[in-house]
Parts: sequence; C-alpha cells; structure tokens
Amino acid sequence: MKLRVLPPRFSGRLHDARTATAIGRWLAAAVAVCFVTGVISHCLQHPPGWLAGDLPSRPSWGYRLTQGLHVASGIAAIPLLLAKLWTVYPRLFAWPPVRSVRHALERLSVALLVASAVLEVFSGLLNTVQWYPWPFSFVPVHYALAWVFVGALLLHIAVKAPEIKAHWSRRSAGTLALPAEDGPDRRALLTGVAAAVGAVTLATVGQSFTPLGRFDLLAPRHPDHGQQGLPVNRTAVAAGVATVSVEDWRLTVAGPRPYELTLDELRGMRQYDATLPIACVEGWSKSAHWSGVRIRDLLDRAGAPPEARLRVVSMEQKGGYAVSEMGHTYARDELTLLALRLNGEVLSPDHGFPARVIAPNRPGVLQTKWVHRLEVL
Repeated sequence: MKLRVLPPRFSGRLHDARTATAIGRWLAAAVAVCFVTGVISHCLQHPPGWLAGDLPSRPSWGYRLTQGLHVASGIAAIPLLLAKLWTVYPRLFAWPPVRSVRHALERLSVALLVASAVLEVFSGLLNTVQWYPWPFSFVPVHYALAWVFVGALLLHIAVKAPEIKAHWSRRSAGTLALPAEDGPDRRALLTGVAAAVGAVTLATVGQSFTPLGRFDLLAPRHPDHGQQGLPVNRTAVAAGVATVSVEDWRLTVAGPRPYELTLDELRGMRQYDATLPIACVEGWSKSAHWSGVRIRDLLDRAGAPPEARLRVVSMEQKGGYAVSEMGHTYARDELTLLALRLNGEVLSPDHGFPARVIAPNRPGVLQTKWVHRLEVL
C-alpha cells in the first residue's frame, strides 16, 4: 500500500493575522528601543574615528540609562518573539512550500528574519551572563547582526503592510471578519504574554534600576553584591594583576613634559570627589562615591593641549581592554578622575588598586583598572 504524506494541520484558532499584528506591535517597540540604545552603546564603546574625540561626557548617567534600557528591552523581546513565532509557525508548513519566484523570495526573507532575530536576542542574553559558546567575537557580530535583523524586519513590515493595516485594531476590517468568539481567547493570550514580559522585566531590571533591586531574581548581577558595595566583573587574579608592589609602582604620564609619580605623591595631590555609576555592557549598574586626582590636572602638568586625547594603559596581563582611549571631552571633564578610593576606602585589588579611571557617561569596560601609564595623544 502506498503511503501519502500530508502536511500537518493546525486546529488552534489564534494563529491569525490579528493576534500576530497585536504581538508584533509590542515586539517592534521593544526592538526599536533595543536597536537605538544598542547603536548608542556601540558608538560609546567602539567610537568611529570621526567621532572618537567628541563623544559627550554628559549626562553622567547617560550610558547607565541607555545600556539599562538596551538589556531590559532585549530581555523583554524574548517572550514577545516566542509568542510571535507561535502565532505564525503554521505558515512554515504551508503547502506547497513554494508557489512562485516571488513567494520563494518572501519565504527566504522570512527565514533570514527569524534566524537573525533568534540569534540576536539569545546571543545578547548569553552575553549578560558572560557565556560565549561560539567561535566568533561577540561584539562585532552582534552589532552587524542587529543591522541585518532590523533591515529584514523593515522589509517584512513593508511587505505585510496591507495585512497589518487590516488587522491593526479591534475595529479594523480584517479583525471584524474573524470569528467573534475568538475575541475573549485572544485577549486572554495577549494578557498572558504581557504578564510574561512584565515578569521577566521585573525580575531582571533591578540590576540597573536599583529601586527595584529587591526583585532582582533572574539577573546575573545584583547591584548591592560585591566588594566595597560594588559588583566586580573581572577580578585581579583573572586579569593577572593579583599583587602590586606599592614601592615599585609608578604612574607614568607621557606628554610634552613627561613625568612619573609614586603612589604617595599621587595621594599628596589635591583630591576630588565624584558620585558616578559603573555601568557595564551586561546591563548592571551601580552608583558609587569615588575619590582621586582629576585627569585634567595630570594632563595640565604634562603640558597637554586642550584638545588632546588620552590613552590609558593598564597593568592587566589578560583580556582585551588593557588599553583604552578617551577624547578631550572626557579627559577634560571635571568629574573624570584617576580614582584612588571607593566609597571611602582604598581601592581593593579587584576594583583596580592602586589606581583606576572613573569617568561620566562611559562604558564600564573603558573605566580602566590597574592603571600605570597615561599617554597624551
């Protein structure tokens, strides 16, 4: 007997355009926030050459806000993406799979959209826990993939615009043509999706929005857990700077008038205080009280011109951020310090003893620890 293979059938009534449109609006909003804040984050962490010297150092909490929104909207997009895929996945089994060249191109664009969306949000999620089970560098691939995802999404919206318009609201023509008895079930589904988004957001956003820190159950960092009241991403042992000899340590400032300072000499200079956040790309942030010498004072002593940029060199032996650069807006900001103390205590080794950079509106990976050299550029 000859067996006939039939395509699967789906009995669920909510795999319809109205449900897909309603969830799609929420997902598009989350993606828009995530994309815009992600571009801002990338430009601050890896500025293009034409912008490197003019990045804004204010508001001091700017990066904390944008990166917190980036991670929060990215996490919120995960249940929205799963719900959106649930509403449309029966179309993946439509028969025949390809009806024309145009249909084949449309399906190919949808495949690109789905693949880039899934990879983008879940690779971002794994980055928050610093787990990288892939052979490529996360940052450039994540950034490039974001453009692919958004481009594919805009193309998809353009193709589906008539269908989206027809099902945009409860009173739209396409929605009214659907069975009225599906309305309560659809509203229940949308309520459940909204509750899931709210739950994952509430359980993670406290890592950057500290008033909600008590609900920080799922985030990889809690803002109140860590040495000297501040979390630590990278320890001194991991960076290969487990011990530092205070007697041998020197701060070298290379410029038109180069000089060196011992730690005692650095402590003998006028000290300034600043309350600034550490904000990391993984999404957590926490404000702290810092004390140290203003970078601008060190530059003036070295005879640096007002528009000079600065290269900061760490004693770090392992890792990709042993050297960072800052434009003149950061270097000349009165809040930018070569910090020696944190929350009233001498820096611990894990927080960068004997000296570290702290600057406003700057990604945490660029707040260089274990500094031993400043170079005027």
